[in-house]
Amino acid sequence: MLDQISVGFKKSLKLASSILFVCSGNLFGQVDHWETIIYDTSSWRYSVPNASTSMNWIQPGFDASTWNTGNGGFGFADGDDGTVIPTSSISVFARKEFTISDLSLIKKLILNMDYDDAFVAYINGVEVARNGITSTGQPAYNQLGEISHEAKLYQNQYPDQYYFDISNFPAPLVQGVNVICVEVHNQTAASSDLTCRPFLSVGLNSTTVSYYPTPTWFIAPVVLSTSTLPIVVLNTNNVEIPDEPKIHATMGIIFNGDGNINTISDPYNEFYGEIGIERRGSSSNGFPMKSYGLETWGPDSSNYNASIFDWPSDNDWILYAPYTDKSLIRNVLTYHIGNEMGNYSPRTKLCEVVLNNEYIGVYVFMERIKINPGRVNINPVLPQDTLENELTGGYIVKVDKTTAGGIVAWTSPHLASSPSNATIKYQLHDPEINELQPSQLAYIQNYITAWEDTLAGNNFMDPVDGFRKFIDVQSFIDFMLVNELSKNVDGYRISTFLHKKRFSEGGKLVAGPLWDFNLGWGNANYCYGGDTTGWEIDFNNYCAGGLDNPFWWKRMLQDSAYADEVSCRWFNLRNSILRTDYLTAYIDSLAAVLEIPAARNYSKWPILGTYVWPNNFIGQTYQEEIDFMKNWMIGRLTWMDNHMFGSCTNVGIENKTSNSITFYPNPATSELKISGLVGNDQLIIRDALGKLIHQFNVSSQSTIDLSNLQNGLYFIELLQNKTTTKIILNR
Repeated sequence: MLDQISVGFKKSLKLASSILFVCSGNLFGQVDHWETIIYDTSSWRYSVPNASTSMNWIQPGFDASTWNTGNGGFGFADGDDGTVIPTSSISVFARKEFTISDLSLIKKLILNMDYDDAFVAYINGVEVARNGITSTGQPAYNQLGEISHEAKLYQNQYPDQYYFDISNFPAPLVQGVNVICVEVHNQTAASSDLTCRPFLSVGLNSTTVSYYPTPTWFIAPVVLSTSTLPIVVLNTNNVEIPDEPKIHATMGIIFNGDGNINTISDPYNEFYGEIGIERRGSSSNGFPMKSYGLETWGPDSSNYNASIFDWPSDNDWILYAPYTDKSLIRNVLTYHIGNEMGNYSPRTKLCEVVLNNEYIGVYVFMERIKINPGRVNINPVLPQDTLENELTGGYIVKVDKTTAGGIVAWTSPHLASSPSNATIKYQLHDPEINELQPSQLAYIQNYITAWEDTLAGNNFMDPVDGFRKFIDVQSFIDFMLVNELSKNVDGYRISTFLHKKRFSEGGKLVAGPLWDFNLGWGNANYCYGGDTTGWEIDFNNYCAGGLDNPFWWKRMLQDSAYADEVSCRWFNLRNSILRTDYLTAYIDSLAAVLEIPAARNYSKWPILGTYVWPNNFIGQTYQEEIDFMKNWMIGRLTWMDNHMFGSCTNVGIENKTSNSITFYPNPATSELKISGLVGNDQLIIRDALGKLIHQFNVSSQSTIDLSNLQNGLYFIELLQNKTTTKIILNR
């Protein structure tokens, strides 16, 4: 019922957005160049306010002649201040009159604000921007900021930016004299720093020089008019998006279908509605390009499910910013491989994003990992599920950093892989730890600990009572192979998810979903992440330091039968979805679609040719970044072919079978038969590029109909028997 409500809600909002957008016109009019009207170092009237300071100080007619005069910025003499104010000050008020010579020439405005810790800005008595003070109206002079916000410019970072179109600017600008007023508030009365450095710049549709040059750090906004990617438009009414909690916003998505052009003036035909949005990420939260977590909301700010890009309906989404991944596609490629392997990985869609009328670059719109029929498809454990089968699943746990607010649920009694003596710490992802009953937490902890105890014991290789009793073996093999192929320096020890099914669903622990591979594929310049050689499971041998690889991966490989399964799975995949030509063709297809969007992204974020942590390779062009990743991948594939664990008898990359199963006739005309198959299996047909064509159940009695396929090369794969072979269709 909830999904039905959300679909109707989505359709009505799409219609409303079409009407609203047509009425509002194109928000991205032409700008010839940018100039600055007000610098932080301009002469300002300022005051350290007290209880007697008039609330009318933000109004154009206020008499500030008794206020002090000083050059900005204002602060506590910590190196970025033109005027020093007393260190006991909780806040500072600053006013500056400015003259607009020809209002008709101004099409855009940008307020850049460098501050510590919170601020509110007004133009002609109307609020235009604020951050760190959530209450409405003018704050009291002694109100403390609600966040700790460090100034940016002294760190050679870009100051916060508020971008406006003149047609919907909240303040009424006038030709002639206007006034900007800014108040900055400290987070604590005993703070050792305060910073107030405002800049006001305008975008002009004329070649005439009317004001002053922009600061050297100023980057002119990129104009987005059309794109080959979906366009995601976010609006927070210029409220800065916090790390948490989520704030109210709206989101519209323009998507006219793959291969079609999307125009910023098109109606929001894929989605339009209310959302809650917050910043996300750990180390990535410090980059200028932010990633966001969002929920689709209804009018009452409760979660509403929506099907976006025809994906399964849900309300949890992520806009991932591939800032350090200059190919823009490392996560997209990895999750594509995961899904092609037959395991759930988050669905992705490359897109371009506009936030509060400002273009902010190429993003990856993707699913958040959670229990849901369209995502991790296991029965969830509910608060009342404390007995028997219902207690046994489902849980998603992870091994990860805690810097993004994670809570350690328990610590393994076993240490990380030798020679490390680090501990293995588990977190609950879904449900979160505060949503579990004590008996539920005890169950999942005891189950995983029993697996680890068995794995660490002498009888761990026993086919019945060994480690296999607890886990879905192929999921662990696939998880390892993807981490090794990408040589993910964060692999195994960070962002490693495991999920547990109920006994009625098989009951075992499954590795995955895959998550966070932006530092893989040769992108990291530490811990040998840029090398195409060496195994990532050996990370602890040369790069141990606190967050180290769990012991499971190397221990399982000590079982020769498991190592042989790894080998057979690898070479089966190398003959289908991990074929070199298939992977390079897929990368090239993404790069072709991204050619123009990538150029726009790197105009917004001009980091090509410069080092951004932790780049191993620094390309001068986007194509160089793509070429490096492809060449690195080819080298990695070759090394793994030559050094793979275990053995798969008489199996090579060109023809690999792990048993006596054969398909005949080959070449085929209209049908194919199977010989040597015992029982049932899942059969997959892929084309020459590895694209999935068909998937169905087969037995030794099956006849496979090929009459609807064109002549050419195809790959036939049996999932349970780990068999892949080539067939030629030639009528």
